[in-house]
Amino acid sequence: MNFAIRLQQLPTVAHLAAVNLLDAICQTVATIENKPGQAGSLAVYHGLAQKHRGVITPAAAAEGLDWYGEHLADAQAHPGKHPNIDRLLTWAAGTVSYRLEPVLSRPS
Repeated sequence: MNFAIRLQQLPTVAHLAAVNLLDAICQTVATIENKPGQAGSLAVYHGLAQKHRGVITPAAAAEGLDWYGEHLADAQAHPGKHPNIDRLLTWAAGTVSYRLEPVLSRPS
């Protein structure tokens, strides 16, 4: 499925400033902010966490790769260009799960 169409089907992230991705000992391994260039990834990771009870397992990571649609092939052809996809590629091939911690936007 096309990435733009997939984004329309995912839960809104308007209430989020960011998400922190936490390892098994609750260390932040990455943060994805709600800003241009990261908002799509924020929606993917948030959608995965919503669907999988706040946890991104290897199977959930593999599902997320499918959600990136046409961007997956570009990430595979150019490692490092899409770090949020690269991360899911690594997680999908592993055995470790990660927890998503939402960072709520502050009311203006």
